[in-house]
Amino acid sequence: MCVLQAALNISLRLALCDNQGTKRYDCNICKNLILSKFHYYQQEWVDFNDSVYYISSIKKTWNASRDDCLKKGADLMIINSEEEQVQLKDNMWIGLTDSETEGTWKWVDGTPLTTSYWMDGEPYNYDLKEEDCVEVKQHEKKNSWNDKPCDLPNFWICEKKVSL
Repeated sequence: MCVLQAALNISLRLALCDNQGTKRYDCNICKNLILSKFHYYQQEWVDFNDSVYYISSIKKTWNASRDDCLKKGADLMIINSEEEQVQLKDNMWIGLTDSETEGTWKWVDGTPLTTSYWMDGEPYNYDLKEEDCVEVKQHEKKNSWNDKPCDLPNFWICEKKVSL
């Protein structure tokens, strides 16, 4: 059913693109982006803004989760806005870690953390254990990040930018 919906959306967008008198160059960009996103819809990825997201249905460690994302041509999700943050579900690895330097949080692309959504009291190395990886813990709250040991299994979310 989702594939049918995606196909219908794409057909309508392509038809509108052709009928709006858009420059052919712009229209081709529009078509290529839509067709690229359709490829991911078929593989059960979710579209949001200029990215597509894959949400796992099984649990893996943070590193194994990241490896899975990389095999898919993506990486663990980097949260760039509150709008993106509130789309997340409970208990999923995201692409944030302080495994290089304790207390220095970086995204998987190497960029430093500038805006955060930590739960009250987090980050906190519970029971003196290294908690170097981040999960989204409670989706009904904006501040829902929890640091957690990377070797524990969890669901995860991959992100792939889809642009031309």
